[in-house]
Amino acid sequence: MESITKNRQSPATLRAMVERAYGPRQVPEGDGWARELGHGWFNVAYRIRLRDGAEVVLKIAPPRGVEVLTYERGAMSIELNTLDIIRTRTSVPVPAVDFHDRSHELCDADYFFMPYIDADNLGMIAERLPVAERDAYMEQLGALNRELNSVRGKAFGPLTGPGDPRWRRVFTGLFENILRDGERRRIDLGWDYDLMRTILAEHAESLDEVTEPCLVEWDLWDSNVMVRDGRIVAVIDHERAFYGDPLIEAGFAATQIPAFGDSAAFMRGYGHPPLTGTEEVRRRLYGLHLLLTMVIETSYRGHSDTRQYDWSRTQLDVLLALFGHRHA
Repeated sequence: MESITKNRQSPATLRAMVERAYGPRQVPEGDGWARELGHGWFNVAYRIRLRDGAEVVLKIAPPRGVEVLTYERGAMSIELNTLDIIRTRTSVPVPAVDFHDRSHELCDADYFFMPYIDADNLGMIAERLPVAERDAYMEQLGALNRELNSVRGKAFGPLTGPGDPRWRRVFTGLFENILRDGERRRIDLGWDYDLMRTILAEHAESLDEVTEPCLVEWDLWDSNVMVRDGRIVAVIDHERAFYGDPLIEAGFAATQIPAFGDSAAFMRGYGHPPLTGTEEVRRRLYGLHLLLTMVIETSYRGHSDTRQYDWSRTQLDVLLALFGHRHA
């Protein structure tokens, strides 16, 4: 996926990064030792073959001069913190971190190395799988997501603080940040920005039902799941994690927005009963925040292809109809 946030580096810089991480004896020689992994949306990632034949992945944060969404600032630090929490407090499979560098001496951004995971990306193969096999993976994902959500924080908000004891205030802040990001670029939502604020205010009481800060990934789609031989072998891309309401997880999105697929297998694996009325309202608010993000981020990514923008705008109309708002 093409994006101006991808911080590509020259072969010479990549070699220097390898040397710093693994030592001079592992610096690759010749050609064909580095290949960009193209399915990501935000960071650039390279699959690199070290001199001894071992394969690793190098992930590099966006360039310093590229403007990102408010919640994406410091995303790589969030990912490293999240990986540490998951490894030490759950059994959910995640990549190890071989080396990370925040010095900005070799390039203008943070980067880290991890082992290459020899597996299929579920999001890339899901449509080719038999329904039963795909559902089995989504059940596994639901169970793993529940375990991730079992990690408790001291307050809602960023993993490293400062937190807030009220989820309503934290989510309202996230919601307002994405609206301001859109207003700053004058991005056309097809709707008035203040209507979004009004909808949140009218339904914000539903957020007060959430009293326990849980680790949430928010971005745990099937495209961030690696599978092999019928099992999930790793969950990747953790840069959007925070302490919040588990219902904000991607696996629940389809309960209110059918275009995201069928949530039944995920919810079965998670062990979540049908949503209550209040939970449905919260999930619609989370869907509204998600669709606003998907519309607005296309400008910040520099997308020349309008498919994501067009699709997200259409789904925004569908969701707003559930709140009683339709275009004349």
